[in-house]
Amino acid sequence: MAEPDSRRIVIFDTTLRDGEQSPGASMNLAEKMEVAQALVELGVDVIEAGFPIASKGDFEAVREIARMVRGPVVCGLARCRPEDIDRAWEAVKHAERPRIHVFLATSAIHREFKLHMDKEEIIRRAVAGVERAVGYCPDVEFSPEDAARTEIDFLCEVVEKAIDAGATTVNIPDTVGYATPAQMGGLIRKLRGRVPNIERAVISVHCHNDLGMAVANSLAAVEAGAGQVECTINGIGERAGNCSLEEIVMALRTRHDVYHAHTGVVTQRLVPTSRLVASITGMQVQRNKAIVGQNAFAHEAGIHQDGILKEPTTYEIMRPEDVGFMRSDLVLGKHSGRAALADRARALGYRLTGEQLNTVFEAFKALADKKKEIYDADLAALVEEQIRAVTELWSLDSYEVTSGTGRKPHVSLTLRHGDQVLTTQKSAGDGPIDAVFLAIAELTGIHVVCKDFRVHSVTVGQDAQGEVTVQVEHDGRLYRGRGVSTDSVEASAKAFLNAINRIVTATNGAAQPAGETSA
Repeated sequence: MAEPDSRRIVIFDTTLRDGEQSPGASMNLAEKMEVAQALVELGVDVIEAGFPIASKGDFEAVREIARMVRGPVVCGLARCRPEDIDRAWEAVKHAERPRIHVFLATSAIHREFKLHMDKEEIIRRAVAGVERAVGYCPDVEFSPEDAARTEIDFLCEVVEKAIDAGATTVNIPDTVGYATPAQMGGLIRKLRGRVPNIERAVISVHCHNDLGMAVANSLAAVEAGAGQVECTINGIGERAGNCSLEEIVMALRTRHDVYHAHTGVVTQRLVPTSRLVASITGMQVQRNKAIVGQNAFAHEAGIHQDGILKEPTTYEIMRPEDVGFMRSDLVLGKHSGRAALADRARALGYRLTGEQLNTVFEAFKALADKKKEIYDADLAALVEEQIRAVTELWSLDSYEVTSGTGRKPHVSLTLRHGDQVLTTQKSAGDGPIDAVFLAIAELTGIHVVCKDFRVHSVTVGQDAQGEVTVQVEHDGRLYRGRGVSTDSVEASAKAFLNAINRIVTATNGAAQPAGETSA
């Protein structure tokens, strides 16, 4: 329960809009729906579901999320243009609680070089945009883009006119991550002191992380009186990303003595939601990431370990259970049953259907035969691979590769494509993984440029699973793939095929088999 002097801060999640703008982090409709449902369970107040006019896919995603979500406000972004605002309303109008978020740049550099507008034109268009949005729904947010670099007198004037036009939330973005905490706090205080109608709207902040100060700037704004923070899961977003949701939420909770503010977020859902977004976007969380990183509650130094055993608060300012980590780990093995597996999956944040549980259980048993001990991270990787698998138009049947110092690798590869079994043998590439990629490209007929390749150990030990993520470019678009196996070459092949299947799905299955068919 919140303390009497505590203000409720609105958590505005823009993972599905600004977060998805991270290069290579785009999501399909099913993935967006899954993230939206996770955000509902997390307890965010507002879900910015997308930019409806940006594309047909974005429009459909916002519309379907608006129809599905119950509880949070569902928001669509629009420029201060009639066509944008009309499209945004069409997307969110079926929401239980719709919001239109309109924006227009106000800084001198944007006015001169991007918009080619003077101050009077900016104000006229901002007011017209807000009024048009208010004509559709009463919940309207206005953002003066690049507010942190806008002249204070002009910013105050724009904010006042937007509120007079009907804006119920005014968002102050640090669009390029240029502000400092002292500057951001001072800006909010000036707006509160100089805009006569400011009490009629909620002040929001949207801080980017270009200088690594997005969370600090957002906290300074809260301390100065802001009532809404715009943020993303894992801090993903344009360039260096956005204010990290998990960090802002836990900072407010842990240091209530400083900020006297709280949120409605169910903090025990932070780690499961972080894992979900990382898995779907392919943007892995760094091990030392605050709150949700693998090392966030790990202690290696002997002095620290001794202190933790005697009294956890000696070196932990938060309980790992409060953010969704679990103290116990090694609990499953090859003799564990479905019930134990389902219970552990639920504890890790996954809700499996009967069919999904059967699929995961079969994969779990196969893994248990390879590994002596199944860690939570092993299980999470297994569940992610099974329940979010892309339709396997192409799948790996078998591979064999020989390679050595001074020798060109030779690979024998067999893939399945529907009822067809295709095999190739070739000597090519700079190493075994490159050889496998080239063989897959030959059999599928889909040639790509590999832009990123990463492999990391899911857990510890010689029998640990390797997780491989790849990002490839095909016809000017980026696609990602993911594969997990105790065999790193096999994991690489699975990741590459996962990306190939995404390409085929996106191009309506246009690609045809190019390899030799065998019985």
